[in-house]
Amino acid sequence: MKGTGTAYSAATIVNAMATGYGAAFGIDLKTEANVTIGSGQGICVKTDVDESPQLVTLCIKRFLEKFAPGEEYYINAELTSNIPVSRGLKSSSAACNAVLEAMKNAMSVECDVLELIKIGTAASIDCGVSLTGAFDDACASMLGGVVLTNNASNELVKRRPLEEDVAVVIDIPEYQIRKPSLDRTRIKAIAPIAKIAFEKANEERYWEALTLNGMCYSAAFNLDQEISIRGLCNGALASGLTGSGPATIMVVNKDKLDKFIENMGEHRLIVANVNNGDFNETSG
Repeated sequence: MKGTGTAYSAATIVNAMATGYGAAFGIDLKTEANVTIGSGQGICVKTDVDESPQLVTLCIKRFLEKFAPGEEYYINAELTSNIPVSRGLKSSSAACNAVLEAMKNAMSVECDVLELIKIGTAASIDCGVSLTGAFDDACASMLGGVVLTNNASNELVKRRPLEEDVAVVIDIPEYQIRKPSLDRTRIKAIAPIAKIAFEKANEERYWEALTLNGMCYSAAFNLDQEISIRGLCNGALASGLTGSGPATIMVVNKDKLDKFIENMGEHRLIVANVNNGDFNETSG
């Protein structure tokens, strides 16, 4: 049995770490998974990025426990991705979603897409790659568009398409930030501001929410905000930290993109597009 799966990157509008409520939107960097299922026992994971296979292995195990209990298989999974790892661009969510979709297709399993997402979020908590399970990130990765979620209850509160006449400009520093290094006391302290950012997102004032969120979480994580401020000075509609960083997302009108990149000077930037996914699938 063979199956393939594709999932995309996403960017933070409101980080759920402080309050449990998050918002994110899909972008078109992607991860692809191919699985081959045969007789025997064991799981072999190969990936072209510098990331532990533990999370993907656990996703496969959880999938089998749910949809093929008591059965034994040998599973070979291969993942390719152009999503930078541990930069706040949801590489872990995309890896979970892609391999779970590939398993679903290989075994011809009928299930709701949110069931797959929840398998991945539970595995993310158990592996320590997420403090909340990142249900917001996982929904944006798998479904596309803007999603608002309650991560405490794994509830998709709202999903909406996002304007596609904007480009997503990303500054990606060389260093990585791992979740266990984050100070939870500092995160809890910014909860009142994060709540305001979520309220703005719920009112569909996404760019205000993104910028406010980036400022408060950058302060909590002791991260320099110079690139974000510079982006705003050069005309970005929104600019701020994505996830726990250290990548910065800058949303720019496409007709102003070339000038924006020129004005940003020496910074190493990549450009992505909004991914709205398929709104026939689920809208929240």
